[in-house]
Amino acid sequence: MTEAAPDIAANLARIRARIAAAASACGRDPATITLVAVSKTKPAAAVAAALAAGQMVFGENRVQEAAEKFPALRAAHPGLRLHLIGGLQTNKARDAVRLADVIETLDRPRLADALAAAFDKESRHPDLMIEINTGDEAQKSGIPRDQADRFIEACQTRFGARLRGLMCVPPHEADPAPHFAWLAARARAHGLPELSMGMSADFEIAIAHGATAVRVGSAIFGAR
Repeated sequence: MTEAAPDIAANLARIRARIAAAASACGRDPATITLVAVSKTKPAAAVAAALAAGQMVFGENRVQEAAEKFPALRAAHPGLRLHLIGGLQTNKARDAVRLADVIETLDRPRLADALAAAFDKESRHPDLMIEINTGDEAQKSGIPRDQADRFIEACQTRFGARLRGLMCVPPHEADPAPHFAWLAARARAHGLPELSMGMSADFEIAIAHGATAVRVGSAIFGAR
């Protein structure tokens, strides 16, 4: 027996309601929080269903997958915005700059160099976010915590207002709240307006700590 296809429109409505409730609970305007629908591994048809339900912001992990799905979708929906949220290889920087509206995973000097070169070659300048490895996990991407302040300052000098904020993925088994609080403090210290944090299991906690973007995949599109 095949598994029933998820009702993407109904799932989106539930997530939006939960975002609104979480925002109201901490005195925030829900309109200040962007829902990034994480469509990695899902077909273009699933993205099209989300678009039909009014969702316009999507997240993809891999440049190649995004390149296969999104140019045609963007042509049909000019308001679509694409966030790249997976670790980015330097040799994919130019492709990422061509495709994305926001690159959330700037996490090392060599990638900053590659993105700056790609900006010049493509004459296109996506917004950027720095990913910080708040748990200092060896297997994860992200600039280490003890290097974060210096790297943020260097990227602000280099990219100016294109550097919009910070992103993190807390350790899987850990309480995410201290990680979200730490990231929010770093953003405030550097005058950065945006925080991408929180996923399907913990986005309400992230909103309570100031998230301006939450990345939700399985709760919208079903399990991968």
